[in-house]
This record gives sequence, C-alpha cells and structure tokens, in this order.
Amino acid sequence: MTDSKEKLFSDFTAPTRQEWRDKIEVDLKGADYQKKMVWRTNEGFSMEPFYLKEDVDKLPLVNALPGEFPFVRGNKKADNQWYVRQNIKVTEPKEANKKAQDVLNRGIDSLGFRLPGDMVSKENIETLLDGIYCDCVEISFRTCPKHVLELTDILLAYYEQKGYDKEKLVGGIGFDPIEKILTKGKDTTAMLAVAPQLVEKLKNYPGIRCVMVHSETLANSGAYVYQELGYALSWGKEYLEQLINAGVDADLAAKKIKFYMGIGGNYFMEIAKFRAARMLWAQIVKQYKPKCNCTCQMVVNAATTTYNMTIFDSYVNMLRSQTETMSAALAGVHSVVVTPFDAPYEVPTDFAERIARNQQLLLKEECHFDKIVDVAGGSYFVEELTKAIAEQAWKLFLAIEDEGGFLAAALAGSIQNALNETDKARHANAGKRKEFLLGTNQFPNFNEKSEGKEPLGSVCCCNTATHQTCEESSIPALKTSRLASDFETLRLTTERAAKQPVAFMLTIGNLAMRQARAQFSCNFLAAAGYKVIDNLGFPTVEEGVDAAVKTGADIVVLCSSDDEYAEYGIPAYNALKAADPKAIFIIAGAPACSDDLKAAGIENFIHVRVDQLKTLQELNKKLGI
Repeated sequence: MTDSKEKLFSDFTAPTRQEWRDKIEVDLKGADYQKKMVWRTNEGFSMEPFYLKEDVDKLPLVNALPGEFPFVRGNKKADNQWYVRQNIKVTEPKEANKKAQDVLNRGIDSLGFRLPGDMVSKENIETLLDGIYCDCVEISFRTCPKHVLELTDILLAYYEQKGYDKEKLVGGIGFDPIEKILTKGKDTTAMLAVAPQLVEKLKNYPGIRCVMVHSETLANSGAYVYQELGYALSWGKEYLEQLINAGVDADLAAKKIKFYMGIGGNYFMEIAKFRAARMLWAQIVKQYKPKCNCTCQMVVNAATTTYNMTIFDSYVNMLRSQTETMSAALAGVHSVVVTPFDAPYEVPTDFAERIARNQQLLLKEECHFDKIVDVAGGSYFVEELTKAIAEQAWKLFLAIEDEGGFLAAALAGSIQNALNETDKARHANAGKRKEFLLGTNQFPNFNEKSEGKEPLGSVCCCNTATHQTCEESSIPALKTSRLASDFETLRLTTERAAKQPVAFMLTIGNLAMRQARAQFSCNFLAAAGYKVIDNLGFPTVEEGVDAAVKTGADIVVLCSSDDEYAEYGIPAYNALKAADPKAIFIIAGAPACSDDLKAAGIENFIHVRVDQLKTLQELNKKLGI
C-alpha cells in the first residue's frame, strides 16, 4: 500500500505558486487580482487566496504537538473535551439551585453563578450548592470584588465540610478589579492587594483559578480580534507581575489566572485567535522561568459575543452563535458559554436557554468535535492566519508595555479610547453596509414587528445598571452598544410613527436591471421598517406613477438601468410631483446622467456607495418621523 501511494504521488507534479497565480489570472478575466482575491482584514494585515506547503514549512511552530509547549495546538493530547457552561444570575438562592440542578440533568457540566455582593453568606452558598456534587462538575462564582475574600472563605469551609478532594475540584472565583476601570471608569487599583491573599487561600486547590481576565468585555465593546488578543495578553501579564511582585511564586501565580474571551463572527479568524492566544501566553509565562511547561498553559472560557446580536430577526442570532461556538470548540478552549438568542431584549426564556445548551451538545454528540485535537492544525490558511494574528496582537501588546503596562494604560484611558474609536468605526461601517448584519442592514424581514421588544440593559455584580458608573471618575469608560443598535433605534422609531411609510418600486425598462435594483431598494428601505411594494414592471412612467399614487406611497423608487434613467428619470419625477407633491422620489443607482437629474430637482439616490443609515435617517426626517 505504501509503495502504491508513493508511486501515485510521483505521477503528479505539484503546481508551482506561479502556475496557481496564472490560473487565477485567467479566471479573473482581466479583473484586478489584489482587489478581487486578497483579503484585507480589519486587523491590519492581508491574506492571500491560497497558500502552499512551503509557506507553512517556514513557520517555526508548525510541528508542535498537541499538549506540548507552546500549546498552539491545544492543552490536551488525547481528545478535545470542553466544559458546556451555563451562567446563572442569582436573585433568589433556592430558585437558582433549582435551576442549576435542572440544567445539570440537561447536558450542562459547568455552572457559573453570578452572585450579588450583598447576597454572599454561608446560608446562601449552602442553599445554592445543595444537591450539587461539586467534584463532578465545574463550579465558578463571580461577585463584587469587595466580597471575593468573604466568598472564598465560605466556599472553602463548605468544601472542607463536605470532604471534597481538593485535587478534583474544578472551577473559579472571579476576581478582576481592572475590568471596572474599563467599564465603569472607576479606579480600583487599591483592590489589587486582594489578589495575593486570594491566591494564597486557594494554593492547595489546583483546579480552581481566581484571577480573571475578562476580555470578552472588549469583544462586546467592538474590539477587533487582534485588539482583544493583544489587550488580553497585556491584562494577564499585568496580573501575573502584580502577583509575583507581591511575593507569589511564578508557577502558582500563572496557574491561578484564567481568561474569559469573546467569540466573534469571523469563523476562521476566531479559530486562529485562540490558537495564537495560547502560543503567545505560553511565551510570556516562559519568561518568568516556571518550573514546569504546564504552567504556561492558557485556560480559556469562551463566550459567544453579544456585539453582533440583533433584536429584529433574532433567530438569526442562533446562526451567529452556532458558528462562533464551532470556532471556539475547534480551537480547543476549556469551556464555552453560548449566549441565548433572545438576550438582547429579554431575560432569556427557558426555550432560548435550552437551544443555547443544545448548540454545544450537538457539536459534541452529533459532530464529534470533542474527539479530535486541533482539527484546523496543518491547514495552510489557518496556520498562516494564526501567525498573522499573533504578530499583530504582539505589536499591540508591546505598545501597551511601552505605556507602562495594562493598568497604567487603562488608568490613562488609552485602551478605552482606542476601543471606543473602533466601536465608532464599526458602527459607521455597519451604516454603510461594509459590515453586514443579516436581518438588520442586509435582507431584513419585511413584515416583522418588534412586538414590544426593547433593548435590554444589564446589571453588574454590585446591582448597578451598566449605563451608570459606580462613582464619578475622570477615567474614560468603554461605550458598549451592539452593532445593530443604530438600525434598531431607527426601525423602532418608524414603527411608533402614526403611519407606516410605504415605498413603491416603479420598475421600468431593462428587465434584469429593474429587478436587481428593485430587490436592492426593497432591502435597503425595509431596514428602516418601511412597507415596500415591488412590481413586475410598467410600460410607461405615467402608469407607474398612477399605480404608486393609488397605493398611497410616501416614497417612489425608480428602478431601471443606468442608460435608461436619462430617458425615464425626469419624466417620472415630474409626473410624481404633479400627482403627489409630498411623495419622495428616489433613483435606484448612480447613473452617469446624475448631474442632469439633480439639475432637474431630483435629490435622492440610493446605491451601494451611500451611507444606508444616514440616508434612512434623513428620509425619516423628511417623512416627519
């Protein structure tokens, strides 16, 4: 068999890079290779459309094995198991315990309790954990940093009372005061002194980590992949140095740090991000001369992002979170939280939470993602992408180090300002449809109504609404708003208007062009919540205008070919102006005769180069909405 394989391979000559390039050039039929084929990422680097073995052979870490330093291929050798986690916000301990026991019987093997600081007590912890075998599932807690030592003492006393084997307990006690600097603009520097005490209390519990890096906060604030990764590494290094400088052994310090990272919608980019994260973190920890390479392992809980979730067409959120979960699972993370699809507008229902659980169970039980380590390893594209993201994130990491480290940069506000600028740019790109949001700025559901759905705020561990700060501060804070929020505000405003605007497609002329432009215009205008009326076509503009007026159209869109707009544009505009002076006339496209059309009084044009959001906002103003 081996001989026949070798003979088969020898019968074929591998194409060279130039031969591949020549074939692509032929298929492009004169189109520009750089514009059509090269992916210019938001991360600041470009990716070629194809790579060869010789490209990957040059990468220094491509032959690293799973479970071995620098862990680019994962922390495990035998399988790709991960914890299926569900977070539970505790408002009443007995009800939270009931819910926890229920979900443990439905496939969950990791619980994350979000416990308000004023509810930390021995009685509440005993109620929460009643009937739960803490040595069989992962148990994590998050509470106000001011109460974390109290919580730890209560938990450890509970574990001692129950006689649990310290080696078998897995979980976390979330302590991340730096996050409040970013999200609240609150100087929590004084609370960093708690970290060494916390680590000391948990030094005999190897499976419980307590110093957390919540970079998922950055992902949910609009951070690009390289930004989340670069900042997360600097954030983790800040905690590592704080602990070591306080006298904590480097091995113990590194083994008590855990990363909570977001998962964005860019499928391959996210796979590469987690692979690059493990590699770079291992290199950072290695500089502190740990006694064992196992100390260099990065432990990551990944959560699907809320940044790209939507209120309208919310079931699409399931598709988003499914591909995001696949990215994290294939990349070999420690645990995954799938955010329920209805989280942007309501406290998740039982149905939404069940779907979120099953999304992970499906990947395990039906797709067997938990069986094979580093499926993406060896893919020329993924290996190159891992390298490119690592390089870009490392540049950012070094830039933060030059500012004095993550804490100094956060207190100065440079991190928050940079991410707020990114968020602003991404919102602008969504407005121009450079970033697509299915069901929002692209292919909206024409007939959907909000049915009372409103954007839902969240509450921090201090029981404080996220749009408020815990105290006044001059430190900038992250401005978090979902990417779809501007379109949702627009659509909700339209929905509350006394009358739903009607947009009528006056289709005429070239069949292919009028249909294409009518479809584009319907999608464009329906994103604002307008009722759109498409048509097969009219023989004359007069008949089209008559039909539009009969429907009570507020907007009439002329849909034809560029060449025919010179013939139909002005007559259609004049006919509409005479029949209904209040109606808004729009040309679908940017024809060469635009100047002539504008000179005749035509003001409105919609096409792929206009800012969709601003155009719709201006139309609403003209409509008196």
